Amino acid sequence: MNEVWIIDAARTPRGVGKVGKGALWEVHPQQLLSTVLKALAERNSLDTADIDDVIIGCCTQVQKQSSDIARMAALDAGYSVKAGGITVDRFCGSSISSVNMGAASIMAGMEDLIVAGGVEMMSMTVPITASMPTDAWNERLRRLYPMTNVGLAADIIANEEGITRQELDQFALESQRRAGVSLAEGRFNKSLVPVYHEDGSLALDHEEYPRPQTTLETLSQLEPVFGRLMDSEFFGTGQTYRELVEGRWPGMVIDHRHHAGNSSGVVDGASALILASPEYAKANGFKPRAKIRAMANMGHQPEYILNAPVDAAKKVLNKAGMTIGDIDLFEVNEAFAVVPMKFMRDLDVPHDKLNVNGGSIALGHPIGATGCMLIGTLLDELERRDQGLGLVTMCAAGAMAPAIIVERV
Repeated sequence: MNEVWIIDAARTPRGVGKVGKGALWEVHPQQLLSTVLKALAERNSLDTADIDDVIIGCCTQVQKQSSDIARMAALDAGYSVKAGGITVDRFCGSSISSVNMGAASIMAGMEDLIVAGGVEMMSMTVPITASMPTDAWNERLRRLYPMTNVGLAADIIANEEGITRQELDQFALESQRRAGVSLAEGRFNKSLVPVYHEDGSLALDHEEYPRPQTTLETLSQLEPVFGRLMDSEFFGTGQTYRELVEGRWPGMVIDHRHHAGNSSGVVDGASALILASPEYAKANGFKPRAKIRAMANMGHQPEYILNAPVDAAKKVLNKAGMTIGDIDLFEVNEAFAVVPMKFMRDLDVPHDKLNVNGGSIALGHPIGATGCMLIGTLLDELERRDQGLGLVTMCAAGAMAPAIIVERV
């Protein structure tokens, strides 16, 4: 197989994903993504006519995020009309998957230059996703795999794993602390691209979501939110969440432990990176920042929704011929605190190697864009520390997890 080189990575800051409150909610999602695409092309002097494809992850492809946002954003960014685009959906794992798909095409020798990434305007899409179950009202599928709310799944996993509310809150507090240090030291600056309104005025040039002033006391005062769902109706089906959970976990009494402070934040954002074959890169004077060592996708029992990252990490390490001990840094998305905590426990990964600059609890989780953001963050930090190998993975709805291992060049 051909090698795949990562030439550069960029992303927008994350804006609070609420209409009327966040700095980005009035920006068209195509323009949010095109901001990153344009920045990558300009700072690397890309001949966009050479781009074989623009592959973009986007979870909720409706309204302004519909109509193949990859192609539309590439055109909005001023890319050559020769550069096509395709939009993919693996829920939260969409932009890791877009990178993996682009890399696979280069590995196969079919393509030489790919721009891959993701976008999610959650200020627009959260009301839509909140009105649709993951199974899209397929009752037969629901009888086989009752996929409940992701927060309830997080609470169920925390109960089964014996991870306490205090431990979850302590992890969340550390995420905020690390993000605060990273922001103060400018660790994200290399990848960060400011977003402007169409009239040229600045929309956002910094992370809007973090709360570095968070304390353990303030976290302890937050009420767990997902227990409120238990006696409400599951998407107009006549069945309550409690009945759905009882059907899969009979007799389980759930101690609800997740809340707004130890769960990922709702934000808007976009990200992308440049992938190239060594032959194309050398011919055009590009120097690689990293190369992709292995990629994998993994599914898990759908009812648990969040448990696939451990198996995905094992799979991608096996493909690379590596062990956990070979990896210098890990990025595991903090969809809920229980996800990276279980990952560290199951794979014996020390916390000082995982999410060292904070994660989605502090920074926010723009669903389709987060995975590519994590790859860029990992690459920046490997360079800052002069280290070599990093692994990125994250849970995705439907109980899936993509994974990737990159090696700094």
